Amino acid sequence: MREIIFDTETTGLDNREDRVIEIGAIEMINRFPTGNTFHKYINPQGRQVHPDAQDVHGISNADLEGKPTFPEIIDEFLEFIDGAKLVAHNGTFDLGFINAEFARLEQPAIQADRLIDTLALARRKHPMGPNSLDALCRRYGIDNSRRTKHGALLDSELLAEVYIELIGGKQSALVLESFSSGNGGGNTRQIEIVVAMRPEPLPPRLTEAELAAHAKLVGGLGEKALWAKLLAPAEPS
Repeated sequence: MREIIFDTETTGLDNREDRVIEIGAIEMINRFPTGNTFHKYINPQGRQVHPDAQDVHGISNADLEGKPTFPEIIDEFLEFIDGAKLVAHNGTFDLGFINAEFARLEQPAIQADRLIDTLALARRKHPMGPNSLDALCRRYGIDNSRRTKHGALLDSELLAEVYIELIGGKQSALVLESFSSGNGGGNTRQIEIVVAMRPEPLPPRLTEAELAAHAKLVGGLGEKALWAKLLAPAEPS
């Protein structure tokens, strides 16, 4: 199973007018990072970075001079995400911006059923919150000390760790999965766990005195007591 954990930074909050200025993404196959990443700063083609947005991500208009435009990076981005589920925190925001950029280039939109929104997962698992990326890192003991500003690639790396915890943690299943790092998935083989019976049962840990004291206690509870029913000899079938 191939998944792309991704994040965007933008010039502002309105995808009808604002533009994507950074995309960071990492590849995971069978819930393990492969080391393949995608990271681009993008020239917003005349759209200015809003001061409030710059306070969040620290990217200025000057930082984007000479960077490629979205039309120049779209083919590489499409190739990187091809065939994969997309995972993002508050992903409807990021997907809305990506699809707005696609629409300007008459590129078909990414369908919502490809998106896994970790904010929605977190709200279901931790309904009392808080469920920001920083809060989830603290909850799961993930080191986010490098995150002094929002950054698309670093946030994707942190989100990958958070995502694994949200879906059950690294030890959620005793399954070994083989994979290839291409665009497709791979064959999955499940290891059968066989629990063998002991050749001889372990000796009881209770002493004779403890067993006698327990029998005396149960005897004083009356015939209708649950313990009396549990200890009654089984009737022949």
